[in-house]
Amino acid sequence: MDLLFLGTSAGAPTRQRNVSATALIETSGKGWYLIDCGEATQHQVLRTPLSLNELRAVFITHVHGDHCLGLPGLLASASMAGRTRALDIVLPAALHPWLTLSLSVTHSHLSFDIQLHAVESLSEWRHGNVHVTTVELSHRVPCHGYVFTESDPEPRLDVLRLDAEGIARGPLWGQLAHGQDVEHGGDWLRARDYLLRARPDRRIIVCGDNDRPELLADVAASADVLVHESTFVQAAIDRTRASYGHTSAAAIAGFSEAAGVRNLVLTHFSARYQANPAQSPSIEDVRNEAATHYHGQLILARDLQRYHLDREGHLQPVSSERKPPRNDAQG
Repeated sequence: MDLLFLGTSAGAPTRQRNVSATALIETSGKGWYLIDCGEATQHQVLRTPLSLNELRAVFITHVHGDHCLGLPGLLASASMAGRTRALDIVLPAALHPWLTLSLSVTHSHLSFDIQLHAVESLSEWRHGNVHVTTVELSHRVPCHGYVFTESDPEPRLDVLRLDAEGIARGPLWGQLAHGQDVEHGGDWLRARDYLLRARPDRRIIVCGDNDRPELLADVAASADVLVHESTFVQAAIDRTRASYGHTSAAAIAGFSEAAGVRNLVLTHFSARYQANPAQSPSIEDVRNEAATHYHGQLILARDLQRYHLDREGHLQPVSSERKPPRNDAQG
C-alpha cells in the first residue's frame, strides 16, 4: 500500500500545505481510498496520478470544516469526469443532511449513487481484500480514526488441501482463487481457508484529530504505519495551557515508541511552523521534538508526497508523480 498526502495543514491552508486529506492506494496501484476531504482537495487530486473514477470510498473523521468542506465539490467533479460507479461515504451522522443539502441546493446532479454510512455505528467496511474498522478518538467534537487492513492481493490456491479433501479441479477452484465462498456437497467452503498468502496482512491507521494517543493502544501495536496529527510542539501547549483537542509531537512520539509502532507519520501541522528551518518556529521543531521520543521510522508528511510500504514493512518516500490538470473535455 501507498500513502499520498493531499493536505497536511491544520485548520487553514498555507502556501505549502493544503488542509486535511490523505489518499491510501491499494497495492494494485489503481484503487484508492480518501480519508478526509478539506477544501480544495479536488485541486490537489489534479496534481497527482489519482483518478476519481478509481476512488473506492471516502472516510471522514469528524465534522470540522478543514476535514470535510471539499467533499461536495469533489463529488460534483467526479460526476463531470464521467463516474458511474456508486461510491460509499463513511462520515459522522451529523454531516449526512449537510452533504445531501449541499448537493441539492447547488443542483449537483451526480451521475452515480452515493451510499452514506454513519461512522458512529460502523462495525466494518470491506472492498475486495481491504478491510476497514474504526477507532474512537478524543477531540472537541466526536472523532474517529480508520484502520485499513489489506490482505495479500495475490494469494495462491492451496491445491494440496483441495486435492486432499477430494475437491475436483474445475470452476469451483477458480471461484475460490478469486476469493469467493462456494457451496460444495452441501457445505460452504470459505475462500480464506483455501488461500495461501505470501505475506502477512498490512495495516495502516489514519487518524483524525486526537488529544489522547492512548486510545490507540489496542490497534497501534499491530499496525505497520500510524498516521497521526501533530499540530503543536509541547511547549506551545504548555504556554497556552490548552491543547484545543490536539496532540503534541512529544506525546504522539512517546506513545508510538512505547507501543512499538514501526512507521510513524506526522501530519496536520499548525500554520505557525515555517518550512524554512532558519525561521522560528519551523517544522524542524516538530521533527526534533518527535525524534527525541521516538526511534522508529519517523516521517513528517508533505503535500503531494507519496510514500510506499515495502515488503520489509518500511515506509519510504517515492518520486512524486505529477501531471498537469486536465479540463473537463479531457475527462
